[in-house]
Amino acid sequence: MKIPFLDLKQVNAPYMDALKDAASAVVESGWYIRGTYCERFEKEFAAYSGFAHGVGVGNGLDALTLMLRASIELGRLKLGDEIIVPANTYIATVLAVNAAGLVPVLVEPDERTFNIDPQRLADACTEKTRGILAVHLYGRLADMKAIGEFAKTRDLLVFEDAAQSHGASSHRSAEGASVSKESSRLSSTAVAYSFYPTKNLGALGDAGMVLTDDAELARVVRMLGNYGSEQKYVNRYRGVNSRLDEIQAAFLLAKLPHLDAWNERRREIAARFVREVNNPLLQLPEIPADPREHVWHVFTVRTPDRRVRDALQKYLEARGIGTLIFYPIPPHLQQAYAAGPEGGAINGAMDVLLPANPKFPIAEKMAETVLSIPVSQVLTDEEVTEIIGALNEFVC
Repeated sequence: MKIPFLDLKQVNAPYMDALKDAASAVVESGWYIRGTYCERFEKEFAAYSGFAHGVGVGNGLDALTLMLRASIELGRLKLGDEIIVPANTYIATVLAVNAAGLVPVLVEPDERTFNIDPQRLADACTEKTRGILAVHLYGRLADMKAIGEFAKTRDLLVFEDAAQSHGASSHRSAEGASVSKESSRLSSTAVAYSFYPTKNLGALGDAGMVLTDDAELARVVRMLGNYGSEQKYVNRYRGVNSRLDEIQAAFLLAKLPHLDAWNERRREIAARFVREVNNPLLQLPEIPADPREHVWHVFTVRTPDRRVRDALQKYLEARGIGTLIFYPIPPHLQQAYAAGPEGGAINGAMDVLLPANPKFPIAEKMAETVLSIPVSQVLTDEEVTEIIGALNEFVC
């Protein structure tokens, strides 16, 4: 039995007619950038997620960068301000802070959840700290209540990287609100999404969105993504070209009604893994007390050390089961952020703030010991059983 980590052709196959109809409708419309499909998806995804405003952009990295840049243009942040980010994240989170002209300050994760540890925030704060960018890694909401309460005591802005948590919620109301807003209602300024094809809600190309309740922030994000312009040929800001294509918006509109069902299937599969995998070499992720807080973008197990992790990956590959490592090198160990012997921000405000010879042992250990196994909604019960059997039979 061959079980790929993720088969996008299989994911999209049941909706092929709807996707073809969406593409045809856009082509026939003659309007391909920021038209009615983009406007509809912005409104529908914002409403689904419990926010007042959505602004479609070109990709998830742009969504992160533009919500931070908009905060600078509005005078809520200034160049060189420090933004706390998790040490255990994809590098895009850190790159976005740099791209906005801000300084990322790394904080270790909570080993239980893989997300930023709220108990470590105070130690990371300096007189230059002005915000926190939380990441809902692997599809699990960060502890936004604790983060929001801490931010309130320091008068910090809170932003969210929700690139992996489409549809995750905490105490979603009967009216459908919210994805992450309900848990972060205390102070979140904006939330950034990616609709990269592998996401729980994926386009057929790059796409992203910023969600917020702040009409002025949304307006500035929209202008920044349109060359800094609200009126054609009148440029208020030094913007960029980052706009959600009509055809991707149409695809996402066709797929959005299925997102809750897809996430529920992922929860069912994750619950089986947690319940039925019993191998002392494997540490399984925790299911939150409120299962809605996790949409299982990936299902990640941990091993005692790198040797066991690498052996497990080879073993599963031999059994025909695809795996991936999210992420093998943490941001602070990437060549892009190599610190000098004195540490600090090598290139001033455009670099990451690191101590000399930076060490983040929890994030580094996670990078050496994590392995993600298939959890897509298209897995059959038989394939799930095969994966469970393979994990239980693994020895090293």
